[in-house]
Amino acid sequence: MRLFIAIPLPATLRARLTQLQEGLPAARWVPEENLHLTLRFIGEVDGRVARDIDAALSQIHAEPFSVSLVGVDRFGGGKPRMLWAGVETNPALVHLQAKIEQAVQRAGLAPEGRKFKPHVTLARFNANPGERLYDYLSRHGLFRAAPFPVDQFVLYSSHLGHSGAIYTPEAVYSFARPGELRAPSEFEM
Repeated sequence: MRLFIAIPLPATLRARLTQLQEGLPAARWVPEENLHLTLRFIGEVDGRVARDIDAALSQIHAEPFSVSLVGVDRFGGGKPRMLWAGVETNPALVHLQAKIEQAVQRAGLAPEGRKFKPHVTLARFNANPGERLYDYLSRHGLFRAAPFPVDQFVLYSSHLGHSGAIYTPEAVYSFARPGELRAPSEFEM
């Protein structure tokens, strides 16, 4: 099972982000239903490890907060690999991600080797888009979306289908206070 942890985006924000998906023929655009803010990529794990991750994540408690997407940029410098929408500096988001990182390590996973850079992936590149990328960034670099509320995060599985990746929510973790009931996850059923 291939897993990752993310914050789902509201439908209106996903629709707005798809309006940015134009003008770069070398891009493989992320389908609207797959747009999300990744908190931790896990990768392939067996069912036992998935249950341990679920148990660790279910212990996380956090206060709701809001997130704003700002700007568009790329990873890869002169050889761009990915186009993304950025996230405005947000201490609550960084704190949540650190709690998630600690939880997955308690579940037996190795620490994430990369520094957390919150973003929403818009596209991956099949080839270098060249000058068109710089034109695109100059048109969309000042992108800004209204804040959206965050009161949960999701453990997703990813399966490759004929038309690309299919993301399935496996467990939803609401920001319940200690002592509040939480719905059981798929792993607990």
